[in-house]
Amino acid sequence: MCGIYGSTINFSDDVISQKLAVINFRGPDYSQFIHTPDVVLGHNRLAIIDLDHRSNQPFSYLHLRIVFNGEIYNYRPLKARLEKEGYKFSTSSDTEVICAAYLAFGEDCVLQFNGMFAFVIYDEKKKILFGARDRLGKKPFYYCHNGQSFEFASQPSQLKIARKFTLDQQAVNEYFIWGYIPDPSSIWQEVKKLPAGHSFIYNLSSGVLNIKKYWDLDYDRQNKFNGSYQDAKFILNELIHDSVGIRMNADVPLGVFLSGGIDSSLIAAIASQKVSHLKTFSIQFNEKGFDESKYAKMVAEHLGTEHHTIECNYHEGLDLISNFSNYYDEPFADPSAIPTMLLSKYTRKLVTVALSGDGGDEAFIGYTRYKRIKTMETLFSMPLIVRNLMAKLIGFSPNYILKLIAIGISIPDIESLYIKMFGGLENSWILDSDKGMNYKYTDIFKNPHKSILEKVSDYDIKTYLNGDINTKVDRASMAFSLEARAPLMDYRIIEFSRSLNTNFKFSMGNQKRILKDVLYQYLPPAMFNRPKSGFTMPFRDWFKSELKEYVLDNLSYSELQKIPGINVPRTQEIIQEHMSGKWNRYPQIWKLLVLSQWLKKQNEGIPMPKSPLIPSI
Repeated sequence: MCGIYGSTINFSDDVISQKLAVINFRGPDYSQFIHTPDVVLGHNRLAIIDLDHRSNQPFSYLHLRIVFNGEIYNYRPLKARLEKEGYKFSTSSDTEVICAAYLAFGEDCVLQFNGMFAFVIYDEKKKILFGARDRLGKKPFYYCHNGQSFEFASQPSQLKIARKFTLDQQAVNEYFIWGYIPDPSSIWQEVKKLPAGHSFIYNLSSGVLNIKKYWDLDYDRQNKFNGSYQDAKFILNELIHDSVGIRMNADVPLGVFLSGGIDSSLIAAIASQKVSHLKTFSIQFNEKGFDESKYAKMVAEHLGTEHHTIECNYHEGLDLISNFSNYYDEPFADPSAIPTMLLSKYTRKLVTVALSGDGGDEAFIGYTRYKRIKTMETLFSMPLIVRNLMAKLIGFSPNYILKLIAIGISIPDIESLYIKMFGGLENSWILDSDKGMNYKYTDIFKNPHKSILEKVSDYDIKTYLNGDINTKVDRASMAFSLEARAPLMDYRIIEFSRSLNTNFKFSMGNQKRILKDVLYQYLPPAMFNRPKSGFTMPFRDWFKSELKEYVLDNLSYSELQKIPGINVPRTQEIIQEHMSGKWNRYPQIWKLLVLSQWLKKQNEGIPMPKSPLIPSI
């Protein structure tokens, strides 16, 4: 887990040093850059596998140079295969295996990798840069390409140094809806994200950039699983065991994020079987309805792990809020980023790698909103004219939830409803909310042979999991130099989940059915007999109490005028609606706070951390 950088632009060594130093937290163990005849390559290393200096990057292998962020979990069997074909190795790192695999398989080397990765290889003989991002977008990759130069980095703050960029108002509009900026866009017009599951070749002679998709979901379910439910449960158990096992390979201490829910409990249960002593970590909130730490403790006691509970209160939350944009250097408004940062901060004191349960909800139909959309399916079988009449009647209610229902049932089809649910159905505070509705991947909803549950599950894997969950965890964990690994996001598990009948995952309201039945082989079902709870902050209450002054100061009329794309008077009204208890507007308030802070940071300039300049070699 690291930070990478490279450029064909002839920046001074001092500027390159700054571009690495600004993300020093991603890799504090070693930092370096090299000049080649065509490109400069830089790297910040968080040493996880082969801690020896021989595996520091930029790494050289024959005529190749590489910078790599992430982990290749299957590098050992792949290395053994390559050794049989005559490739030699001088380290025990996965970095070297990527280089040999590239020589052996060319662009298709990415199909051999099971991991989370963003890397670039400089091929001195071919005069090209070859790079790729992992299948599900665990690791970030930003780049600038104008036909004459190419620059890439792990975070856009690196690219911003010594360059002038233009705010992308379309990206701001999309942020207002989604709470993040969907790929391939970024907050800057000149900066793009390499989409997940894509590779590229940049020709250093011609300046041409070619991007290629190498992996995607099986939307048509051509590889449909035809075995029994028991067969599927057995295979899934084996897959998860292997996925956890290969993600426990590390030369540094390792633990597990344990919320006490289905996914993290399953990961902890299997991990505890593979080591004699396992550390687990959870967050505790004082606010009723948000705290699930007792369930995590219950699971930890049953498994016999060394459990650590971290308290999250508004004092420490406010500190993280105030410095939020230093790490999330694009506007990003998932409120669970704050507890994830706090969890990472304290987990890092004891371990360097943490396993998480991310990916289970999307792959196995676990979110509460899936159950809601399934319920709404019956309502949407009624003609639109009937639903419009119902909406008019319901809309007279002063209750904001009923008003939202009225808006929702007036939408022409259930697929459009699901997409619009992400941005909040009432967006009168945004000047042009329709521009923020990114309709990428909506072809998923056009397949007449798939159920609505399969459609929304596919859609979330391609959008929410990639743009929100992975961004949240990457920035939150790397802010404190912690590597986060997600066994349920192993592409083999994702592909297997796509092949299963819907009733294996969702049956009679039982969500994540097969995942639960795998879990119950390790832990008693009675421990999980409770409603699902999301991992989020008690902002709804804090914004009306402890953080009220903070909100009103930072979102005053003068401050709101600095935010592009909003209706300032209407925005003031929604803030007051929240403060009075009339309407729960905390998601909108959080989006505004994050964007306001980000804009202030850009006006002030990016603060440089205290870090020695990195010498050139």
